[in-house]
Amino acid sequence: SSKLEKTDDDNWQLTGDLTIKDVTKPVKLDVEFGGVGKDPWGNTKAGFSLSGKINRKDWGLNWNAALEAGGVLVSDDVRILCEVQYAIEA
Repeated sequence: SSKLEKTDDDNWQLTGDLTIKDVTKPVKLDVEFGGVGKDPWGNTKAGFSLSGKINRKDWGLNWNAALEAGGVLVSDDVRILCEVQYAIEA
């Protein structure tokens, strides 16, 4: 990532570069803080959800196929969703 901006109490916007098939473009992901808790082994963890959307054609992913009933097989929009936990060391 290259930048992390706080948007409100529990939310941020993460900016960074995404490389797919040798094409690198900047992307922005929304980050939501999920809280801090202990796992079953007593380790303290912090949870975050990341989400965003890219257009696959921006990375040269242009293949598609027409459907018999109309429309296309693959959407241009790709949703990025990540659930992340970080261990907090004492």
